[in-house]
Amino acid sequence: MRQFPLIVGAAVTALVATGAITYAVAGDEGPSTVVPAADSADAGFARDMAVHHQQAVEMSYVVRDRTDDEEVRRLAYDIAQTQANQRGMMLGWLDLWELPKVSAEPPMAWMGMGDSASGEDGALMPGMATDAEMKRLGTLNGKQAEIFYLQLMTDHHKGGVHMAQGCVSACEVGVEKRLARGMVEAQESEIALMAGMLEDRGAAARRP
Repeated sequence: MRQFPLIVGAAVTALVATGAITYAVAGDEGPSTVVPAADSADAGFARDMAVHHQQAVEMSYVVRDRTDDEEVRRLAYDIAQTQANQRGMMLGWLDLWELPKVSAEPPMAWMGMGDSASGEDGALMPGMATDAEMKRLGTLNGKQAEIFYLQLMTDHHKGGVHMAQGCVSACEVGVEKRLARGMVEAQESEIALMAGMLEDRGAAARRP
């Protein structure tokens, strides 16, 4: 049995337990910290990654109902819990900064990539599954569901890693940069893990 990577530490999970804790973390640089602007990388990353994470959570709960394989079910549960917690942190920061959770700008504009995804059929950002792909996942069972989930989640993680790397480079709030750096490390580790799981099932990722 493979050893699943530690996606985030226990502290990250605990950060979303209450609004007070979220406030303390977001303000850990002290009272002199400048609140990001609505069009900043910090705000853009928080908004976009919250949406990106939400789909990963949904996808993971779908596959848990479509297979009895404990390895896939455990991975799906870990991804769902981790990304739901991180999503709560990012939305909490937007509340703390008194910034909107939606923007008139297209997704990825904060990275200079506002035209990188058409938004057609629900794929708002690179790596996101289309509505048709999500619907198909919900019709598969057993090994077929496992393979398709692992392929979709590999694509999803690759898009997420790219976004998180953008925040590491451009975000200014220290705690957000640290969260983004942790996302890169954890999701790259999971991409490697899923490659092995796909190989065990006689399949491979859909794209390099």
